[in-house]
Amino acid sequence: MTPKGQRGIIVGLDPGMTVGVAILNLSGKILSVNSFKEVSRAEITKHIISFGRTVLVATDVHQPPKMVKKMATSLNSKIYAPYRDLAVAAKNEMVDDYIYSGDNRPISRRSRDTEVDLIPQNAHERDALAAAIQGYKKYQKKLELIKKKALNMEIPSEMVDEVKIMVINEVPITKALNATMEKLKHPVTPPTADTPKIKSSKLPPKEDIFKGEMVPGTFKEDSQTEGMFELISGLKSKLKSQEKQIKNLQKKNSIMVNDLKRYQDEISQLESKIERLHYQYSQNILHQKEIATKTSIIRGLQEKYNHEKALKKDLEEQLESIKRIRAMELSREASPVKIIESFSKDAIREATGAWNIKNGDVVLLRSSEGGGSHTAALLVHLGVKAVITTDKMSHQARGEFETNMVPIIPLEAVDLKLADDFAVIMSQDLETEIVKWEKNQEEKRKKEDTNKLLKIMDDYRAKRKRSPHNF
Repeated sequence: MTPKGQRGIIVGLDPGMTVGVAILNLSGKILSVNSFKEVSRAEITKHIISFGRTVLVATDVHQPPKMVKKMATSLNSKIYAPYRDLAVAAKNEMVDDYIYSGDNRPISRRSRDTEVDLIPQNAHERDALAAAIQGYKKYQKKLELIKKKALNMEIPSEMVDEVKIMVINEVPITKALNATMEKLKHPVTPPTADTPKIKSSKLPPKEDIFKGEMVPGTFKEDSQTEGMFELISGLKSKLKSQEKQIKNLQKKNSIMVNDLKRYQDEISQLESKIERLHYQYSQNILHQKEIATKTSIIRGLQEKYNHEKALKKDLEEQLESIKRIRAMELSREASPVKIIESFSKDAIREATGAWNIKNGDVVLLRSSEGGGSHTAALLVHLGVKAVITTDKMSHQARGEFETNMVPIIPLEAVDLKLADDFAVIMSQDLETEIVKWEKNQEEKRKKEDTNKLLKIMDDYRAKRKRSPHNF
C-alpha cells in the first residue's frame, strides 16, 4: 500500500462562497467529497494535502477560475479544464454513472465498513466531483496501461503511483518505468538500528474486553479500559456514518420517487398532447381532402363555364356576321363572300355549318391545295354561284367546276373587302367577272368544237387517201 503522503491524487475544485472539493486517487477511486463554506485557502490546502500529493487540479469550466490557478500553483500541480463548460445535466449523468456503476464505484458503495460518505450532498460537491472525474478520464487509459506494465515488470504496488505521477507530468511511460526500475536496483539505504521504531500494541479480543478479564502479558488494567473505550467510540462513529448513509439514501430515494412521479405526469401530459395533435392532424387531413374535392369541382365548373362562355361568344359573333351577310344579301349592292379555310371535305363541312352555305352563295378558298374533283363536287352540289381562289387549283378540280359551269375567279381580279370572318364584293363587279368567265368558257368551247370539226375533216381526208377506190 502506498503511504498516504506519497500517493498521487486528482483534486476537483468548484470555487465560490461555498467551495466544493472532490479527491480521487490515481486508480479512479473516490477518496473524499466535501464542501466548505467561508474557509481560507490554507484550510482547503491542508485538507487536500492530508490525502496525498496533488498531481492534477481539475475544474468543470473551460476558463479556469483564479482560485483554481492559485491552488494549482500552491500545490505544484497541473490544471485540467474541459474544452467547453460542462452542462448541469451532463454533470449529473456523469457523476451518477461513475458512483453507481463500473469498477470505479466509490469505496462507500462497495463496502459497508467505510466510515466516509462519498456521495455529493449539494451542487458544489457534484461539480467538484464531475471535474475530478473528467480529469481522471483524460489519463485513464495511460494509468491503466501503467498498472498493467508495472505488474508485468514486478514493480511493487507502492511505487506504481510514482510512475503515474511522472506520466501525468508528461514523462513518457517507458522512461518513467525505467526510472522506477533503476530505483529498485539501487534502493535507498535502510534505516539503522539507532532509528527509533514505533511500537505496535495488540488489543485483546473483544470477548475478553467485555468480560472485563485481563490477558496475561498484554495490557494493564488502564490499557484494557482505554482499548474498550476506543472500540466503543469506533463503533459509534461507524453507526453514525451508516445512519447518515441511510438518511442520504432515503433522501435520494424520495427525490427519485418525486422525479419518477413528475416524469410520469409529464409522459401522461405528452401522451394527451400527442393524442390531441393526432386528432387535429386527422381533422386537418379530412378538411384538406374536402377542400381539394370542392376545389376540383369548382375548377371543373369554371372550365365548363369558360367553355360555354367562349362558345356563346363565337355563336353571337357568327349570328352577328350572318345578320350582316343577310343585310347585304337584301341590299343587293354588295354580295357577301363566305370563307372556306382549306380545300378539303372537312373544311367545307365546317364552313357550311358555320355560315350556312347554300345555293347561289359566293365562296373564297383561302387555299386550293389538296382539292380534287370529288372535293369540287361538294361545292357544285351545294349550288355555289362562284368560287374565288388565292392560288393555283388542280386540273381535276378546275375541270369539275368548268363542266358544271361554276365560275372560278382569281382574287387579284376583284376588289374583295375582308370583314372579320367573311368578305364582301360589289355585286356589279361580281357579275362582270362572272360574265367575263362565261364568255371565256364560251370561246373556249367554240374553239374546242372547231378543233374537233377540223380533226374530223382531217381524219376523213386521211381515210380517203388510204382508200384504193377514190370517189
